[in-house]
Amino acid sequence: MSFVIAVPELMAAAATDLAGINSALGAANAAAVGNIEAVVAAGADEVSAAVAAVFGAYGQSYQAACAQAAMFHDQMVKTLTAGAASYAGAEAASAASITSPLLNAINAPFLLATGRPLIGNGADGANASAGPGANGGAGGWLYGNGGAGGSGSSGGAGGAAGLFGNGGTGGAAIIIGGVGGAGGAGGLLFGIGGAGGPGGLNSPIGGTGGAGGIGGLFGTGGPGGAGGLSILAGVPGGTGGAGGAGLLFGNGGAGGTGGSNTAGGLAGAGGAGGSAGTFFGSGGVGGTGGSATGVGAIGGAGGVGGAGGMFFGHGGAGGTGGFGVATAGDGGDGGRAGAFGDGGSGGAGGQSFGTGGDGGDGGEAVLIGNGGNGGKGGDGVPDGAGGTPGAGGLLFGLDGLT
Repeated sequence: MSFVIAVPELMAAAATDLAGINSALGAANAAAVGNIEAVVAAGADEVSAAVAAVFGAYGQSYQAACAQAAMFHDQMVKTLTAGAASYAGAEAASAASITSPLLNAINAPFLLATGRPLIGNGADGANASAGPGANGGAGGWLYGNGGAGGSGSSGGAGGAAGLFGNGGTGGAAIIIGGVGGAGGAGGLLFGIGGAGGPGGLNSPIGGTGGAGGIGGLFGTGGPGGAGGLSILAGVPGGTGGAGGAGLLFGNGGAGGTGGSNTAGGLAGAGGAGGSAGTFFGSGGVGGTGGSATGVGAIGGAGGVGGAGGMFFGHGGAGGTGGFGVATAGDGGDGGRAGAFGDGGSGGAGGQSFGTGGDGGDGGEAVLIGNGGNGGKGGDGVPDGAGGTPGAGGLLFGLDGLT
C-alpha cells in the first residue's frame, strides 16, 4: 500500500496562498468587467453593432464561468483549511497519547529521583471549590511546558517550564478578595513566562492579579493578571499583576489591567510592566487603569512601564489611566531606557465627565537614545495636564515631546 504524509502547517499555508490567488483573480475580473461586457461598436453600421454584441456575449459568458470558478476555488480553500485543522488536531491528539516505551524508559529514572520527567508537560493544578487552587506541575527538565494553576479561593501558581518551554498560566481566584496565581517561569534557555491569573471579586479590596512568570534566558516575561472587580461602594478594585521580568536577554511582560469599580468607588491601578533582561531587552508596557462608574467614581492609575535592559533596551510605555465618572486615572510613567535605547512614553490620562487624568511622564534615556514623550492629558472638565517629557541621552539623543 502507499503512504500519505500530511504536514498541517504546509496545508494551512497553501490554503492561505490559494485564498490570496482567489482574491487577486476576483479583483482583476471586477476591474475588467466593464470592458468585456460593454463592448463599444466600432461604427454606427449594423456589422459593427453585431460584432460588438457577439464579443459582449462572450464577455458575459466569461464572467459567468469566472463566478463558477470562484465558487469552486472558495470551496477548495475551505476544504483544504478544514483538512489542515483536522490533521493538526489528530497530530496533537496523537502526540498527547504517545506512550512510547523508549520515552517511558528515559523518563522513569528522572520521575523516580525528582518527581519530574525529562520530557513532557507538567500536569494542570486541580481546581478547588473551597481553599486555594493547586499549583501546576513543572514541565520536563529538558523540554516541557508548565501546567496551569488551579482556580480557588486564591489561584494556584503556574508550573515552571524545563530548559525549553513556556511557564504555566496562574489560576484564577474565584472567591471574594482572592489573589490570582502567579505565572510559571519560562524555560531556562528558551521560553515565555506564564500569565498571572485574575484576582477575585472585592471584599475589603478587589483581588490582585497574579504576577507574570519570569522569562527564560532568551524569553519574554509573562503578562500580569487582571485585578478583581469591585461591586461595593467605597471598596477599590484590585490592582493588576506586575508583568514578569526577562532573565538575561528578554523583554519584560505587560502589566495587568486594574480592576473596575461599578459602585462609585476607586478602580484598581494597572500593574507595572516587567523589567527587561539584565543585558538586552525592552521593558514591558504598564497595565491600563481600571474604569470606575457611579457617582463620585475615580478611575485607576495606569501602571509604570518596565525598565529596559542594562546595555541595550527601550523603556516600556506607561499604561493609560482608567475612565472615571468624577475623576479619571493618571497615566503611568514611561520606563527608563538602558545605556543604549529610548525611554518609554508616558501613558495617556484617562477620560472623565469631570476632571481628566494627567498624562504620565516620559522615561529617560541614559547614554544614547531619545527621551520618552510625555503622556497626553485626558479629556474632561477640565482636561488633565500633559506629562513631562523624558530627557535624552547624555552623549546623544533628543528630549521627548509633550
